[in-house]
Amino acid sequence: MTTIIARPSSLIGSIKIEKVDKFQLFKFNEQLQARMEELLERKKADLLTTEEVIELEEIGELDRIFTHINAMLVAQNND
Repeated sequence: MTTIIARPSSLIGSIKIEKVDKFQLFKFNEQLQARMEELLERKKADLLTTEEVIELEEIGELDRIFTHINAMLVAQNND
């Protein structure tokens, strides 16, 4: 059995920095955001392939990292 590891770094080209209010935050580009939403819909319908499960894990991990970093940036600017 082969174990496949999700690698969020493979998505580095799909990252943008966007000004939201007074903050510069990390965001997904439109294509990656749409892909994540598509995969989440397929997951709800229990239609994900093994490859799509891994892809969604990659995107989800990157999303968690961005959420944490963006929260730190906002907190730092509110001090």
